[in-house]
Amino acid sequence: MPQGLKDVVEEWTCLDEEYQELKETHRMYLQKLDEISKLQNNCSSSISSHRRRLKEVSSLVKRCSKGASEEDAKTLDEINEKIKMRPNTFCEMESFLPKKNGLYLSLVLGNVNVTLFSKQSKFAYKDEYEKFKLYLTVILLLFSFVCYVFMSYRFLDAMLNFLLVWYYCTLTIRESILTTNGSRIKGWWVCHHYISAFLSGVMLTWPDGNLYKIFRNQFLAYSLYQSFVQCLQCYYQSGCLYRLRALGERHNMDLTVEGFQSWMWKGLTFLLPFLFFGHFWQLFNSLSLFRMAQLPDCREWQVMMCGLCFLILFMGNFFTTVAVVRHKVNSRNQKPKSL
Repeated sequence: MPQGLKDVVEEWTCLDEEYQELKETHRMYLQKLDEISKLQNNCSSSISSHRRRLKEVSSLVKRCSKGASEEDAKTLDEINEKIKMRPNTFCEMESFLPKKNGLYLSLVLGNVNVTLFSKQSKFAYKDEYEKFKLYLTVILLLFSFVCYVFMSYRFLDAMLNFLLVWYYCTLTIRESILTTNGSRIKGWWVCHHYISAFLSGVMLTWPDGNLYKIFRNQFLAYSLYQSFVQCLQCYYQSGCLYRLRALGERHNMDLTVEGFQSWMWKGLTFLLPFLFFGHFWQLFNSLSLFRMAQLPDCREWQVMMCGLCFLILFMGNFFTTVAVVRHKVNSRNQKPKSL
């Protein structure tokens, strides 16, 4: 047998052996996947069953606590405390189990499973979200600056508004996926991006006319300032979150937000003047648009709609920030009294 043919046969024999090993490895992989799927279903059904039984036990504890002796009441209180701790444990378990998508994700993605099954993949997705948010905010800052200072073309304004629509819509999808995987972004900050996406869409459809030209520079200046403040927030909040996670005071899946939360109090209070100035700028935009809507030559529905969106954003941002600051100040004032 020629030397070249002999080398080919040996190489093929070696490759065939590796192929057989690959087939066996893939067979084991499929087997483990099937086992994992069964375990996931068992865990989900067990958690649901346990939740039902906890409700039954909780109602029994309430009934037995009436007229119980002091020793029995102590035992019942201990059981009740343990019952209250179980839901948090179940939530932690369910963050690693497949779950049905919410209404928004079902409409956008269908029934695709978006649960990430390892802490590394969850944190990697959260880290990618934070980077996406920071990079796009920088791009929006530069784009707004160019449109405001150098170029006054409706086409570029439309591109900026389209980028804003895409950015906020992408944020809502990513945040919904992160919430499914254990992130705890709640309340107003969930709604904020939906309203901002809608506002950007309305601005995109506003036809080029006299009223648009009147409001254009004011909106671009606001967009420039907003992007600047969001860059500050992303930079300082990410550092603060990293420090708090290292100390064990924050959850690993907590996110940066466009507003102010209680955990930002230590070290990030310097952001409050910037935030409040931005909130009142939203109110100023709203009042300006409402005055424009009263003009006789106003025919565009976008004027009133944008004014309403800016008013909702101002009210939500302002009152949420005030509530957080008030709660934090009250809790700090109560600590010395309790000591």
